[in-house]
Amino acid sequence: MTSEYRSPSHASRPGADSEGTRLQKVLSQAGVASRRAAEEMIAEGRIEVDGEVVTELGRRVDPATAVIHVDGNRVMVNDDLTHLLLNKPRGILCTMSDDKGRPCIGDYLRERQGKLFHVGRLDQDTEGLLLITNDGELANRLMHPSYQVRKTYLAEVLGPIPKDLGQRLREGVELDDGPVKVDRFKLVDMNQNRALVEIVLHEGRKRIVRRLLKHVGHPVQRLVRTQLGQVRLTTERPGAIRPLNQQEVGSLYRAVGL
Repeated sequence: MTSEYRSPSHASRPGADSEGTRLQKVLSQAGVASRRAAEEMIAEGRIEVDGEVVTELGRRVDPATAVIHVDGNRVMVNDDLTHLLLNKPRGILCTMSDDKGRPCIGDYLRERQGKLFHVGRLDQDTEGLLLITNDGELANRLMHPSYQVRKTYLAEVLGPIPKDLGQRLREGVELDDGPVKVDRFKLVDMNQNRALVEIVLHEGRKRIVRRLLKHVGHPVQRLVRTQLGQVRLTTERPGAIRPLNQQEVGSLYRAVGL
């Protein structure tokens, strides 16, 4: 009697349909759409998993590792990843701990689980938007100058402001550590000898906004970062923390090609 060779069953192979969670369920749990709507999106070829367009409704994925895009936008389905916005108050050190016992941003994160770190820095006297995450790849890319992620600041400076200041800053000035120029400059308000200006730039050098404005003769009296990429500071009080929503997280991943 001849023996018959049988290939391993489909269910026993890595990546089989019996493993993982159905894609439409993952999308529904992530708040993208209802399961029925997610099924329609899959059938229309609008979903990518790990760079591959998925059209079969039976596809299963591991939410902890799958990279999912909907209409080209990254969707966060891994509950282990944390993305927070902290409105850093003035006078708080931008560090998770301080051996001298001075107040720092770590004081606001004591109750949070897992290792978190801040994306970039704000000096002690600078207020405003600071991203906190445990996603190292995203953080590294957001800080890397090659991705040119724009940052927006409101600065109260000594005035008056000459009409050509915006043009000068857009064309660029030379600092001790090299040239710097802004992407946008706007005079928001003027009151006697003080002015409120908005500056947008993708530079990340230490104290770059303060050094830049001092160099052109308008020392900063107060500085607030209001936006990073498409993530904005809105009504959050100083010291407040909130999780980023899906659209905000997606915009950050999109900005750095993830």
